[in-house]
Amino acid sequence: MKISTFITYSANFKSAAQEVVELEKAGLDLVWVAEAYSFDSVSQLGYLAAVTETVEIGSAILPIYSRTPTLLGMTAAGLDYISDGRFHLGLGASGPQVIEGFHGVPYTNPIGRTREIIEICRDIWKREAPLTHEGKNYTIPLPADQGTGLGKALKIINHPLRTDIPIWVAALGDKNVQLAAELADGWMPILFIPEKADMVWGSSLAQGTAKRDPSLGELMVTAGSLVAIGEGDDVTAIREFARPMIALYVGGMGAKGKNFYNELATRYGYEAEAATIQDLYLSGDKKGAEAAVPDEFLELTTLCGPESYVAERMAAFKEAGVTHLQAHPILTGDQTRASIIETLKRLS
Repeated sequence: MKISTFITYSANFKSAAQEVVELEKAGLDLVWVAEAYSFDSVSQLGYLAAVTETVEIGSAILPIYSRTPTLLGMTAAGLDYISDGRFHLGLGASGPQVIEGFHGVPYTNPIGRTREIIEICRDIWKREAPLTHEGKNYTIPLPADQGTGLGKALKIINHPLRTDIPIWVAALGDKNVQLAAELADGWMPILFIPEKADMVWGSSLAQGTAKRDPSLGELMVTAGSLVAIGEGDDVTAIREFARPMIALYVGGMGAKGKNFYNELATRYGYEAEAATIQDLYLSGDKKGAEAAVPDEFLELTTLCGPESYVAERMAAFKEAGVTHLQAHPILTGDQTRASIIETLKRLS
């Protein structure tokens, strides 16, 4: 497995970027930059491209509603160029609370939009002909009766460095996961439990893979969570750090009936717990919601314990199809994040 990590939207970005330089020396393969509704990730990815040399950089994620398909393609080509071919385009639908609440854009047909955006981006990068596209969600150029009538099919001016920039899709639902397996280079699940992944997503992955163009190669998968390596109860207790995040996602990331993470917890077999977490979180009892997160959920989504145990968890993730272990190192003793990355590289 390759080793990846992420810079969150709440981090001190400049300090985090300098740390990535050290992680790069330790063998880090890929770093993702989140966006959500914080600072845009594109400017930060450009900064990372300038201060690093070998580590690959990726957007996790650029919401499909906040930029036109053409701009997504242009942005990916630009970041790929300035990084000398190290960019990965991570796309996702986000959720209606963010898209409609922050961007003021209707949250409609996310799967169909994703499919068309992937097609448009790849056409832009191939640069074989002026860009044209006729779909349910996007028509390029804009039809004359919908604008001035002056729209003209164009090619991107610059020649993209690569025509096959990797596209990753963040997906949890059956149809979206099927789409990722069919069309994307990589799939980005969250709250991934390797022992339960096939039960939840096996059928969707199989259906999408059956339609997959062999030229795309095998589907890449990135998943993981907190990593702490060491002996003693204080190390295994570090998985407790994930409790607030899980409660936030399962309980508060969406309204009742429109929370993808709550649905995932239910599909994992934690139906009663997921309902309790959501009820408590939405009522304002965040601590109660955190306490309701099952201990088993914490353990199975994290990698905290002795080196031998972490190696076993890594093997479980690999067996479940994970190609890029997503690691968020938590330090114990005199460790550094770079030393943890070095250990993970050795164990991989």
